Amino acid sequence: MKLKVTNLSKNFGKLEVLRSVSFEVFEGESIALLGPSGCGKTTILRIVANLEHETMGYVERNFSKLAYVFQEPRLIPWKTVRENLWFVVENDEKIREVLNVLRLRGFEEYKPSKLSGGMRQRVNLARAFLVEPDLILMDEPFSSLDLQTKLSIIQDVNKRREEIGFSMVLVTHDIREAMLLADRIILLTDKPCVVCKEYDVTNVPKDIFEPRFTKLERLILADITNLL
Repeated sequence: MKLKVTNLSKNFGKLEVLRSVSFEVFEGESIALLGPSGCGKTTILRIVANLEHETMGYVERNFSKLAYVFQEPRLIPWKTVRENLWFVVENDEKIREVLNVLRLRGFEEYKPSKLSGGMRQRVNLARAFLVEPDLILMDEPFSSLDLQTKLSIIQDVNKRREEIGFSMVLVTHDIREAMLLADRIILLTDKPCVVCKEYDVTNVPKDIFEPRFTKLERLILADITNLL
C-alpha cells in the first residue's frame, strides 16, 4: 500500500472543509477524487504532500518519491524546455527519453511562451516523470485544455503508468477524465467534504464510446445529480 488516509478532517477557522475522509492507494493503482470545485480535493492533496496539516486524522505515507503536478505548469518563463527539465535531473539521456514519451521532441529549445497550453502541460508532466516517483499527485492538470489535447495527454500518461508502474492520485471534477485515468473513483460531496461513494473502473475500457464506459458515466452523473 502506497498511501492510506484515515478519518482525515480539516478546518480553516470555523469553516469545516474535510470530515473523516478515508481512502487507500495500492501499489501501481490510480485513484480519482471526483467532486465539485471548492469541496476540498486540493486540500487533501496538500495534506498528503505535507504542504498542509490535518486538523484530525492520519496519513500513512509509504512512498519514497513523490511528484506533484499542479493545475498550472509553473515553468520558469526565461528557461527553455530542456533547461526547465535540467532543474529536475541533470541527465540528457533521461530528458530525451521523457520528451519522446510525451511527444515533445523538437521543442527542447523552446521557451514556455512559445508553447501552447497543452505543450506546457506536457512539460509539466515531463518534470514529474523525471523524478521517477512511486506516487504522483495530479491537481486538475487538464482542466484548461481542449478535449482533443486532453485525450492525447491522458493516453500518454496511461502508457507511462503501464511502463513504470507508479501509483497516482488525481483530483478532478470531470467524470470522463476520472474514468480514463483511474482504477477507482472516489466520489466526494461539497463542504464539509465526505466520501459519498466509490466506483471500481478497473475493467471498464478506456474508450469514451464503449457502451460499458458510457453506462458507468451516466450512472456517476446520476449519483452526482442526486447530491445536488
